[in-house]
Amino acid sequence: MIKVYGIKNCDSVKKALSFFKKNNLEYELFDFKSEPLPCEKISEWLEKTDMKTLFNSRSTTYRNLKLKEMNLNEDEQKGWLCKENLLIKRPVVEFNGSLLVGYKDDIYQRSFL
Repeated sequence: MIKVYGIKNCDSVKKALSFFKKNNLEYELFDFKSEPLPCEKISEWLEKTDMKTLFNSRSTTYRNLKLKEMNLNEDEQKGWLCKENLLIKRPVVEFNGSLLVGYKDDIYQRSFL
């Protein structure tokens, strides 16, 4: 089963969900806003991808929290991801032991079809 992590109103998450529906692929959505992620899940993801990929430094949340001025190291970034899930680049998709971060149609086509 494909697991999609993100928030329902995120455009990239909407694109991913639309892709799965259009291609009749079953998925389960985990919404950060209604069900905060445990830090263990973030640690698990960081074993499969790097912080630069997972940490969304272009988000409104990042700007509002003024995190750029803090010049965070990776441990501090992980702490912020655990406290504030909206800093995670979306969507995060788990499938067959693999992990995809963000939405790119060509990558989804290769990965799922």
